Amino acid sequence: MENVNVVNVNVSGLAKGGKSYFDGGLLSLVVHTILAYCIIGFTLGICTPYALCILYKWKINHTVIDGHRLKFTGSAIDLFGEWLKWLLLTVVTFGIYSWWVGIKLEQWRVKNTEFAD
Repeated sequence: MENVNVVNVNVSGLAKGGKSYFDGGLLSLVVHTILAYCIIGFTLGICTPYALCILYKWKINHTVIDGHRLKFTGSAIDLFGEWLKWLLLTVVTFGIYSWWVGIKLEQWRVKNTEFAD
C-alpha cells in the first residue's frame, strides 16, 4: 500500500466564474516538441527527464484555470532522481513496475504545478 499525501486547497480566494483557457500556439508547440525529441535522440534517452520538463513547463505555463495562470516548478534534476528510482524498480520487478511509471510521472507533474499568482 502506498502513502498518499492529501493537500487541502482553499479555493475561496479563486475568482468565481473566471475563465479557463489555454493560450499556447501551434508554432511554439512544434518548436518545443522538436527540441525535446532532439534532446532525447542526441542523448540516447539519458536526458528524457529534461525534455519532459521542457514540454511540461510549456504546457502548464500556458494554462489558465478559473482566471489564474498555472506555473510549473519542477526541475529536471528532481525528475531524473525519480526516473532512476522508477527504472531500478522496473528492473527489480522484471518490468511489472512499469505499469505504475505513467501514474508516478503524472503525480510528480501535478505535485510540481501551482498557481502563479
